[in-house]
Amino acid sequence: MGAFLDKPKMEKQNAHGEGNDLRYGLSSMQGWRVEMEDAHTAVIGLPRGLRPWSFFAVYDGHAGSQVARYSCEHLLEHITSNPDFQGSAEPQVQPDGAGDEAKEMENPSVDQVKLGIRTGFLQIDEHMRQISENRKGSGSTDRSGSTAVCVMLSPQHIFFINCGDSRGLLSRGGTVHFFTHDHKPSNPLEKERIQNAGGSVMIQRVNGSLAVSRALGDFDYKCVHGKGPTEQLVSPEPDVCAIERSEAEDEFIVLACDGIWDVMANEELCDFVRSRLEVTDDLERICNEVVDTCLYKGSRDNMSVVLVCLSGGPKVSAEAVKREQELDKYLESRVEEILKQNGEEGVPDMVHVMRTLASENIPNLPPGGELASKRSVVEAVYNKLNPFRNEDTESLTPLSWRQGKGKSS
Repeated sequence: MGAFLDKPKMEKQNAHGEGNDLRYGLSSMQGWRVEMEDAHTAVIGLPRGLRPWSFFAVYDGHAGSQVARYSCEHLLEHITSNPDFQGSAEPQVQPDGAGDEAKEMENPSVDQVKLGIRTGFLQIDEHMRQISENRKGSGSTDRSGSTAVCVMLSPQHIFFINCGDSRGLLSRGGTVHFFTHDHKPSNPLEKERIQNAGGSVMIQRVNGSLAVSRALGDFDYKCVHGKGPTEQLVSPEPDVCAIERSEAEDEFIVLACDGIWDVMANEELCDFVRSRLEVTDDLERICNEVVDTCLYKGSRDNMSVVLVCLSGGPKVSAEAVKREQELDKYLESRVEEILKQNGEEGVPDMVHVMRTLASENIPNLPPGGELASKRSVVEAVYNKLNPFRNEDTESLTPLSWRQGKGKSS
């Protein structure tokens, strides 16, 4: 659910960085939502001697942004500081005179890392509950919640962490090698837990209201007496999966909220990102293209995406760059032709131009993104040739919405 604006907010928050033999970029956009409730984390070099490790996460808040914001600032600390996680490795013995900053972890136990991650989630959830309880006296009750999809990379493993319906995936050897599974109330095991806690699943929502069955926060759904934290209507327990790294084949990791996955399937997004990596090594630009493409495909939610590129990822190709340039020139010329053909009837709006192009067989459109990913190219030419156009919110709306095919919530 949620309220929507009359026009999407398309300003983006970006960041990028590199280290530990990886590069990352990210993009977040408010879109059509009245409030921006997403948050993200990107850390290369973890505390407590885990300098070769990295951590990335996307948090998709609902009913407010408080839990998402707090989690993005504190979840990693709760994971790495708890005894279960710290017990996953023994400090490496350093030469005489080496300071504490030189200590690094050696031979981490995968099982203990997974346990430490789970403990960190349960700890931060309980901590936020206490904060919420303490605020009740002042009349300030936080009813917000947040999904969390994270990836923790060690030199040997990739740990995928998921709580809710945001999603992460790994592209390896040109295909989707792994993806996290969404926690939806209609999933049999999730539904069983909800019903055992005295709840119900109606219209695919917990008690007919909440669309996710696992999340941080959402404490109104975590107050069943006699049930532990992982047995409540909504559970804060993440799924954690450890995957051995393959230096030669691991291409990239994508973490994104459901505002992205609502309109792009795993393979579509993978194919689109791979095609963009052959055109540019600017990861912020690629993330921005993902977000814009999803907006034009019909997403009405906040959108956040983190792209982590690994050593086996695609490289910029001169041939791919040439094809991209030729495609852009072709689209520019077609827009000019469409506008000229309709000159006597008045200048057609962007909807007409996009519908016309959509009906044609245009070669070399980016896979997964298709014509929606070239909306900005089309719009730039349209605006140049029609500088006195009337700003029209309708022209920003994907065709599918007015054809009754889009999502309404």
